[in-house]
Amino acid sequence: MLYHLLTPYADQFQLFNVFRYLTFRTGGAVMTALLISFILGPSLIRWMRRKQGRGQPIRTDGPQGHIIEKAGTPTMGGVLILLSLTIATFLWARLDNIYVWIVMGVTLSFGALGFIDDYLKVTKQSSDGVVGSLKLLVQFAVALLAGYFCMDALAAAPDAPEGLARSVGVPFVPLDLFQSWFHAPGVPLGLFIIPFAAFVIVGASNTVNLTDGLDGLATVPVMIAAGAYALIAYLVGNAIYAEYLGVPFVPHVGELTVICGAIIGAGLGFLWYNAPPAAIFMGDTGSLALGGAIGSIAVAAKHEIVLAIVGGLFVLEGLSVMIQIASFKLFGKRVFRMAPIHHHFEQLGWKESTIVIRFWIIAFVLAMVGLATLKLR
Repeated sequence: MLYHLLTPYADQFQLFNVFRYLTFRTGGAVMTALLISFILGPSLIRWMRRKQGRGQPIRTDGPQGHIIEKAGTPTMGGVLILLSLTIATFLWARLDNIYVWIVMGVTLSFGALGFIDDYLKVTKQSSDGVVGSLKLLVQFAVALLAGYFCMDALAAAPDAPEGLARSVGVPFVPLDLFQSWFHAPGVPLGLFIIPFAAFVIVGASNTVNLTDGLDGLATVPVMIAAGAYALIAYLVGNAIYAEYLGVPFVPHVGELTVICGAIIGAGLGFLWYNAPPAAIFMGDTGSLALGGAIGSIAVAAKHEIVLAIVGGLFVLEGLSVMIQIASFKLFGKRVFRMAPIHHHFEQLGWKESTIVIRFWIIAFVLAMVGLATLKLR
């Protein structure tokens, strides 16, 4: 909004010229989201405590210590994240950018779905919210639309590389090889790029949701992933940098750097209240929304597969659940003491703070490896 309000007067007031710079507006989004979190956080937490009474119901099949330690803690803290993120984004981003609307559409839709899920859990005082199949159906419907609009926007961009809209890049493989093999800047998928994009978005959303099991465990890795994709979006959205790095140029996607900045600011603000012992949980309201945001940014920036590296911690959490279920159903045995894998380490006797900090370190290392794919081709 500020870009559209102030840049027309940049010739008369030189100070307004800074709003043309993506880096300045990204920094503004970080600080705005952080400030909003600090201002609204205390009153929102008090209101949540009054309304929710006994707080989030704790899973009886989870670690028994959680039933005592975390009982009574309010949930739906994702509302604070979404408020901070949304206000900061619409204040600092260019609202004529289609990718901003696509990513925010996914984020708010998934956030609304998570809010309904959290509301049902709190009102029924049960760990059962929205039926899993219905939740997946809604997520895929939204994600398919997002995948289509991303493909359509890129295909309509006159300066985008030919074939990029319907292809997917592979990390560490030089762009020239794709051009010689497929005459496209990636592996061509045709219209299958839409369900592929939907799988990435829904997968990111649900694996972040699975990771959100300990105080602060999901928040920092999401911020790390947002920071990595802020750099990726900025570089691939700039024709000069994209050519230098040998990655496909994605016109106009650089504006998503502002959203990544808003995610970081909102995450920092929320972490102030979510740090152990948590005063509030983000709930599905936050985790589904943040995962959907990261997934849709990866799709828009045409770095979908790189998300499996940058968000490798989330992939590990998701895989641990799938392996546990498959092993128990096929062989009647459990691979892990408890899934997701962070609960496995709890059962081994690791302290919650130890698990959280070590997982943060893993997330940071994986993000650095993911960023290395920009140059190692």
